[in-house]
Order: sequence, then structure tokens, then C-alpha cells
Amino acid sequence: MQIYWTKINKIIEETPEVRTYLLDRPEDFIWQEGSHTHFALEGFNAGEKPNRGLIRHMSISTLPHENSIGITTRIKEQCSEFKAVLRNLEIGDEVAIFKTHSNVPLKREDKNVYLLSSGVGLATFRPLVLDYLEHADNVNQIHSLNIDSSKDFLFTNVFESAPDKKFISQFVDNRKDYYAEVENLAADKEGLFYVVGSDEFLMHNIKVLREQGIKPEQIVLDKREQSLPEFLSVDLAI
Repeated sequence: MQIYWTKINKIIEETPEVRTYLLDRPEDFIWQEGSHTHFALEGFNAGEKPNRGLIRHMSISTLPHENSIGITTRIKEQCSEFKAVLRNLEIGDEVAIFKTHSNVPLKREDKNVYLLSSGVGLATFRPLVLDYLEHADNVNQIHSLNIDSSKDFLFTNVFESAPDKKFISQFVDNRKDYYAEVENLAADKEGLFYVVGSDEFLMHNIKVLREQGIKPEQIVLDKREQSLPEFLSVDLAI
């Protein structure tokens, strides 16, 4: 396993609680849209065993041509040890990244794509949208739907509807409106539905989609292949 140590080159305050840390891109570090990585802080591998409290599984919110590795995360006032350390890091400080992989690349199958996310989960979809806007080959259209009760919506410069490019971006701040819109989107029985958020959020979305007749193979989750059955085999009788 290769561990890349790299430096923070910029910190962006996206909202009062959300920051993006831009990291220098190591020369041989490659990734694709929808990738996640293991993001670790100094000292995580200082002992005989890795300190898992200093490691988090994070989505990369940038594309390679942006030439920085973007890590976007919410840091609340009351937070974990990891977030407390991260909050105090500055430009020039070192962090580690390793085990990078994409479970949710943009599928180009001549279908409509629906991106369903909660809060900072939108960071996973930012690279997919940018990739689509740069070249829309074999994607009919993209519709993004994000719920964020804080009303501090993320990446509004990217997630801005562009009808000429067949891209719709929608933000809502409550569950009722969100799930009503999910049901509306599920009227497309051939679409691809990407879902990113907490496990509870995934299960609720999958249940709604399945009840509307969407098949498991049309639902794309940011999960390892071996863990997909526990989500996609949701019991509709619940």
C-alpha cells in the first residue's frame, strides 16, 4: 500500500460549518470522478497499529485537471478527535492519502442520471457534474437533488441549472419536499439513481425508489460491491 504525504495548499470556508481542504497533487497520484480516499492526519501510523481515530474515509471533490485534491467536510463545534485536529490545521501542514477508489463513476449509458444527496454528500457529485458539463457523451441529462436543513447549500457555482446543457440542480431544506421530489424523479423507469449520504439516508431513498418500481441495478451507491446487497435487498414491507 502506497501512502502519499502531501501538503494543504488552500482552505476554503464553503459555509460556516463546511470546509474544503485543497491538497498538493503528488505527481503519480491519479483518480477519477466519484473517488474516495483514506484521509489521515499526522501520527496516524506512528505506533505499531494505525490510529484509526486519525483516519477518515473521504470523497475527493475535485477532478484531476484542477490539479489539487479536494477534501470537503462538515466540522461542527462539537466534533470528533479527527475533526478537532483537522480544524486546527493550516496551509503547509502535511496529511496523508491512500487506498483511493471510485464506486460511483459517471455511467455513460445513454440514460438520464439522477444525483440524490444529503448535505456535504454533494461533494461526491461535484466531480461527476463537472465531468458531464465538460463532455456530455452518452448521458441524456443530469438532475441533482440535495437536501440540507442548514440552508447553507454547497457548490452553488457548480450546482446551478443549465438547461442548454440538460443539467438541473435542485436544493431543498426539508424531508417532505425532498422525498416528494424523489418520487417524481422515479417516474423515469429507465433512469440511473445515484445516492450519497448516511446509511439511514441511503436506506430511505432506496425504499422510496423501489416502491416506485426502480430496480436495484438502477441504483448506484458509494459502497464496496460486497456491501451492496445489504442495502439493495431492502424489504419493501418495512
